[in-house]
Amino acid sequence: MTDRVAIVSASMTKFGEHWQTSLRSLASQAIFGAIDSVENGISLKDISGLVVGNASSDSLNNQNNLASLIADHSGLKGISAIRVESSDASGGAAIRSAFFMIKSGLINTVLVCGVEKMTDQTEAASLTSIISNSLDSEWEALQGQTLAGAYALIAKAHFRKYGTTNRMMAAVSAKNHSNATYNRMAQFRRAFTIDQILSASFVADPITLLDTAPSSDGAAAVILTKESIAKKFTDSPVFIEGSGQATDTISVHDRKTLERFNATKLAGEQAFKMSNINQADIKVAEVHDSFSIGEILAIEDLGFFPEGKGGPATLDNETAIGSDKVVVNPSGGLKAMGHPLGATGVAQAVEIYHQLRNTVEKERQTNADFGLTQSVGGIGSTVAVHVYSKN
Repeated sequence: MTDRVAIVSASMTKFGEHWQTSLRSLASQAIFGAIDSVENGISLKDISGLVVGNASSDSLNNQNNLASLIADHSGLKGISAIRVESSDASGGAAIRSAFFMIKSGLINTVLVCGVEKMTDQTEAASLTSIISNSLDSEWEALQGQTLAGAYALIAKAHFRKYGTTNRMMAAVSAKNHSNATYNRMAQFRRAFTIDQILSASFVADPITLLDTAPSSDGAAAVILTKESIAKKFTDSPVFIEGSGQATDTISVHDRKTLERFNATKLAGEQAFKMSNINQADIKVAEVHDSFSIGEILAIEDLGFFPEGKGGPATLDNETAIGSDKVVVNPSGGLKAMGHPLGATGVAQAVEIYHQLRNTVEKERQTNADFGLTQSVGGIGSTVAVHVYSKN
């Protein structure tokens, strides 16, 4: 497995509410965008595999066999195609699956598409129920537990152990909304102050509505290939240097601790070890902030800050654009860019691809050489981490 895996193109739809666009059409828009963005050109015959990241098309859209549907609708009929489901880590898991397909030497070039259409479910209670199935259905979801409720328990545990505060969580949301004002693909391009976030209504105490990522429609796509042929497609590929994935107990009540996601620590360790890159090298990271406490956990569990110091670091602008430490979620994160479950992890890779190539809006550029993505499924029950370089 010596040949590195390169990203040679990346594209995404705008995240938001796409009432007039179908699930298959969203996927096709991202796929054709990635194909059309290949600088030196690519033919459909060059693509030998399709991996689709999707969390809930069977429940949200009454559609199974999604990979075959998207291959057919996108002009890729006949190629190997699979759907990967790992809740809202589906996109990150899809990238990992494609990464190892290429590493195996059996496939040269794989297109990864993450897609979700959540607004097909117009009843809030139905959508909440579907999303809550990423918890333990028997022991948690059927008893009334929700993702917001579980994250609230985690936030309170972090508050008690480390002295983290609501203001620190609000600083995460305020930063990410500020970043999204410059991101033309973001669902919410509106800034909020910390005080506005703190005064929002509670979803599950201590989490407010403005600490919570929206339900979104959208798709994102990246084209992966092996290093030896990457220059055929682009003079400036971005390389996936390391990949890690780990799991934890799906039920929160079975965790030994609530103040960290052990799966993030394990997946991060795997990705850093494979890449021979460390935390000090990473200057831009896209992490999973479906609830603002999630970003604080992520930057601690990944080793960017000591345990208990992620909140104060965010409040002190150590993760903001322009920081000499690490810029976190310059896209706006899930909180403001949007969170179409299966598309999110791929959209994170799209952001890092453009960050390392300096092709994002100038207000969001980090001039980084190395980047990282972290995708979380459920309450940290599955996590995928990838490390990227531009050299």
